[in-house]
Amino acid sequence: MLFRGFLLTLRTLRSGPAGGHLSNDRARYLYRPLYNAGMTKPAGRPRAFDRDAALEKALAEFWRHGYEATSIAGLTGAMGIRPPSLYAAFGDKRRLFSECVQRYQETYGAATARALQDAPTAREGIAAMLRTAAADYSDPSHPPGCLVITAAANHGPENADVEAELRAQREATKALIADRIKADVRAGRLPPGTDADALARFYAATVQGMSRQAQDGATRAELEEIAVLALRAWP
Repeated sequence: MLFRGFLLTLRTLRSGPAGGHLSNDRARYLYRPLYNAGMTKPAGRPRAFDRDAALEKALAEFWRHGYEATSIAGLTGAMGIRPPSLYAAFGDKRRLFSECVQRYQETYGAATARALQDAPTAREGIAAMLRTAAADYSDPSHPPGCLVITAAANHGPENADVEAELRAQREATKALIADRIKADVRAGRLPPGTDADALARFYAATVQGMSRQAQDGATRAELEEIAVLALRAWP
């Protein structure tokens, strides 16, 4: 790195045994870094934390407290990093939240979707989905309930985009349930007049209610009882 010195308020320059020096105590240099052609700017300080582990910690904070109630201070405390590191690695709280939602859907939230899709019939798929939800929502190894449901509580108008993102996720689940039911209607496993969309709304509401119950302390057995009762509505 080369430096160009700009001499300010220079009055006198005396030469001495050791060479030229400034005699005026008000004189000073202003330095500005310059780079020779072909020289590259030094790399920034390498990230000193595990981004993936930090993302998991942030996910748990949003899951436990919801979007609005989760502060930057709470996030950085849980993640073990300082605010500048959070902004450098994740952008901001809003973008971090979206990344957490995506991570949740690819990991914790994927089990209920698989249970619904992998079963041979819609009824068996919905039964498996409800059983899986009962187990996952009450699992003590992570916060209770479903992030996509619990994080949506108490949003003000300034965070309408957060609610829209979460609503889209919930609507996608409801559409998946409806598609399974409609497939069984076409296959003749359900009566032709079955209202697939109404049934899908009912079972989506059941899943959302189970999430809320889990947050309130319902056990796995209690959530499974809800699932059993809900299946009695099957046509």
